[in-house]
Amino acid sequence: MLAKDEIIAFHHVNKWYGDFHALKDINLTIHKGERLVICGPSGSGKSTLIRCINGLEQYDSGEIIVRDHLLDPKSLHVVRGKVGMVFQHFNLFPHMTVLDNLTLAPRRTLGMSKADAETLAKQYLARVHIEHQADKFPGQLSGGQQQRVAIARSLCMKPDILLFDEPTSALDPEMIHEVLDVMKELADEGITMVCVTHEMGFARKVADRVVFMDEGEIVEIAPPAHLFDQPQNLRTQSFLKKILSY
Repeated sequence: MLAKDEIIAFHHVNKWYGDFHALKDINLTIHKGERLVICGPSGSGKSTLIRCINGLEQYDSGEIIVRDHLLDPKSLHVVRGKVGMVFQHFNLFPHMTVLDNLTLAPRRTLGMSKADAETLAKQYLARVHIEHQADKFPGQLSGGQQQRVAIARSLCMKPDILLFDEPTSALDPEMIHEVLDVMKELADEGITMVCVTHEMGFARKVADRVVFMDEGEIVEIAPPAHLFDQPQNLRTQSFLKKILSY
């Protein structure tokens, strides 16, 4: 069982892909309402870690607890019902309108009526500032608009936890701020957010804590002011020197 203020816990979690040890003895606790940013070089295990939270990747040893449920095949459906996921490449259905993309899961999974699902969808489209795009198809939208649709789609399931897996890395530079601005607004509303990103400015402004990973390990965890200005580990220092020098 988790403590009262905790919502996710990793206990000695390991993950292999064949002989490749992708996650090495991960121990991490995330608190309710926390805004956690995970950063690190490519191949460090960031996306694998976040995808384990909702069972998109299966861990090989240790345990993950999400909302007092031990994450295993029996609990996966319950856990996924309260964990939203925003991917790098949007994953919208191209043959469906924006509104239909948003109402599909509430109708099929939550059993909502079409009218109620559409009301909810329009509410969240307004929340991400694209309510006027409801009748368009994803291919008619910019990348930034499509990612905001993807965020609204996750919110329609009313999750307690929202995961972001490099949500801006597929966007043109001028569109990145559209998505980050929406994420900043959501961060102020109390939802638990776990975000894998290379946007260090976003991490500095929004995160409660920043996790630095390298070679499948959690190397350092600290509030952003400490991690960016006074990193303690040499691997963290080397990474930040490279990424912040541009």
